[in-house]
Amino acid sequence: MNFLIFIVLGFGIAAAGSITPSFLNLTVVKFSLRNGKKAAFYLIGGYATILFFQANIGAYLSSILMKNSTYITLIQKIGTGILFLLSINFFRIHFTSNEKKEKKEIPKSKAYSHGIIMSSLNTIAIPFYFTSISVLIGLEYFEYSLLNGFYFSIGSTLGSFSLYSLYAIVAEKIQHKLTYIAAKMDFILGCLTGIVAIVNLVYLLL
Repeated sequence: MNFLIFIVLGFGIAAAGSITPSFLNLTVVKFSLRNGKKAAFYLIGGYATILFFQANIGAYLSSILMKNSTYITLIQKIGTGILFLLSINFFRIHFTSNEKKEKKEIPKSKAYSHGIIMSSLNTIAIPFYFTSISVLIGLEYFEYSLLNGFYFSIGSTLGSFSLYSLYAIVAEKIQHKLTYIAAKMDFILGCLTGIVAIVNLVYLLL
């Protein structure tokens, strides 16, 4: 029954990490409002595909990188650079796109591939899982093995998928209340990614 514990741990950690505002869940809202709930679910499917591997990598690195902080710093530097680029891109979209974007269906493959790309650019995920699992290891709630990491990744994928799906459903149901937010979504995404990038940069410089 230990595998159930690891699945539940993965689910809980991923759900906690997904519930706070980020460019991933706000993109889900954006997709749900502009392209429909079905497209948002395919987007989330793309997220989940990458998140499964990110959680697995985070679990593996937790048993290795704790012995060498040089690699962690390198990952943070690369992630910070990508976040700055994402922030600039979101601001560019916001300030250059003046036309009213109407809700329209997009191909399932396009929504899924967009989810793959966005989740791959989310370099915070691996450090997040690495840190979370390191804490669990320190508390003796988790012992790394390929199988345990696999179970944890299944749980984390289910947790993320559930929370992101909730964002998609809520966005659809209260669409009239999110009109202003939807119009400013790219600006909000730019601010969020910019803030995280600045925090990472300050951390690296200290």
